[in-house]
Amino acid sequence: MDMKTMKFRGTYTVMITPFDEQGAVDIPALRRFVDWQIENGIHGLVPLGSTGEFLSLTDDERALVAQTVIDQAAGRVPVLIGTGAENTLDVIRYSKSAEQMGADGVMIIPPFYSTPTDDELFVHYDRIARAINIPIMLYNNPATANVDLVPELVSRLSEIDNCTMIKESTMDVTRVRDIIRLCGDRLDVFGGIMGFESFIEGAVGWVAVASNAAPTQMSQIFNLCQKAETIAAARDLYYEYTPLIRFVGGQAYVAGSKALLHHMGLEVGQPRAPRLPLPAALDKQAAELVRQYKLAYTPA
Repeated sequence: MDMKTMKFRGTYTVMITPFDEQGAVDIPALRRFVDWQIENGIHGLVPLGSTGEFLSLTDDERALVAQTVIDQAAGRVPVLIGTGAENTLDVIRYSKSAEQMGADGVMIIPPFYSTPTDDELFVHYDRIARAINIPIMLYNNPATANVDLVPELVSRLSEIDNCTMIKESTMDVTRVRDIIRLCGDRLDVFGGIMGFESFIEGAVGWVAVASNAAPTQMSQIFNLCQKAETIAAARDLYYEYTPLIRFVGGQAYVAGSKALLHHMGLEVGQPRAPRLPLPAALDKQAAELVRQYKLAYTPA
């Protein structure tokens, strides 16, 4: 299949990175996590996003995580590697490496310190696209990137050959509508925060945090949205799991996800500094959510 024209759809987990008791990347746990996600119906995987603590990993660790997920997924679901960095040359290097490893695409947040102009962002993504032959998912998260990929700029970026998707991570779901209206079939939209709402506006996917702990349910929300007669059921499921989605939707998205998995029976370690483990009160909430939703890590 030509990956430049391949359609990516569904709920994709922006994955945590497991660490062992010594704080090293836990490869056996990562392999188990990939298998469990796929066995429980997830449509795609995105390692080395913000939830994967990519900025806290060395280059060797980033490569190790990327290769492990690609190899373990073994083509069962698409894998998009997060290759964001402040330096365009670093993004090109990470992205070329991901392509060589067999990634299906890359997800790239804008440079997050230099506050680039629209022209600088266009050149940044254009240079990356010219260096690789796999699709690029733009990643709009102004809260962390310090720049906002507004729909008009996204339309301009969608003219770049490989820029075929965007993860739209603002609370303004009308962005989905406007991006689709301006870009047409040049670019597919994935929700980043507002999953169900994004599907209703026409998004083809959701890059979700909550699916680290609940891949079946988060994927089912997408599945139910595909037919008009089951949208109400999708809404009901979404409302039912909103407390879980909100729990990992704020600053505790890394520590919260790891705490949930710990209480579910999958040890994935603690976040790396400067992040800290959840305080006791929030960890108690994580345990209660696991009990409430009957979440469990049950490998096949």
